[in-house]
Amino acid sequence: MGGHEAMEDTDRRGQHERRVRSFVLRQGRTTPAQEQAFERHWQRYGLDYTGQPRDFAAAFGRVAPLVLEVGFGNGEQLRHAAQHEPQRNFIGVEVHRPGVGRLMNALAADGSDNVRIYRHDAVEVLAHEVVPAGLDEVRIYFPDPWPKKRHHKRRLVQPGFIDLVATRVRAGGLLHLATDWAEYAEQMHAVVGASAHWRNLAEPGPWSPRPAWRIETHFERRGLRLGHGVFDLLFVRT
Repeated sequence: MGGHEAMEDTDRRGQHERRVRSFVLRQGRTTPAQEQAFERHWQRYGLDYTGQPRDFAAAFGRVAPLVLEVGFGNGEQLRHAAQHEPQRNFIGVEVHRPGVGRLMNALAADGSDNVRIYRHDAVEVLAHEVVPAGLDEVRIYFPDPWPKKRHHKRRLVQPGFIDLVATRVRAGGLLHLATDWAEYAEQMHAVVGASAHWRNLAEPGPWSPRPAWRIETHFERRGLRLGHGVFDLLFVRT
């Protein structure tokens, strides 16, 4: 739901490689209510990035299956998940302040306590704060498709990122992708399908029906109005 870009970086071995960043920082107006959410609710729902492995059971006050959603946008889906999957703990990662504020206000109004939020780059959260095999599921819904061919390198779903996710999802865990951009769906299918760490649950596939836990979001409705198809891809960690 959030935007995504890539930047050039150098790894510890000095080899030049492309580093995917999970967002594009765009300006957006934060309403007074959304701004007040940070004063009222951040201590309850917020997780400050430290760059160190985090004990999520301590953060939630319980041990439960752990699901991470990358780029939750306005939080519509994550709010629904908190209410309808109370047996799970959810980590939401989003950099855009209005959406974070809106979600915190909604969670507080619902009385939900099974969501924690990072306002940070999801790639760094995955790399440094999530321990190997620490997640039961990763959800990435309607990431920025970067439709122009010269911008495809900025897309989030690339081999390096998928390999990183694979190290953080336990065996038998899920990766759930959704997009309303057909060409990006094909790329998602190709990239994840080429990894030895994932198996497509729709085999011979490629697409899965929209599962009950994913609502039809406003992004999806917008895509349908534009005549786009909507594609769900479900992969299990092998």
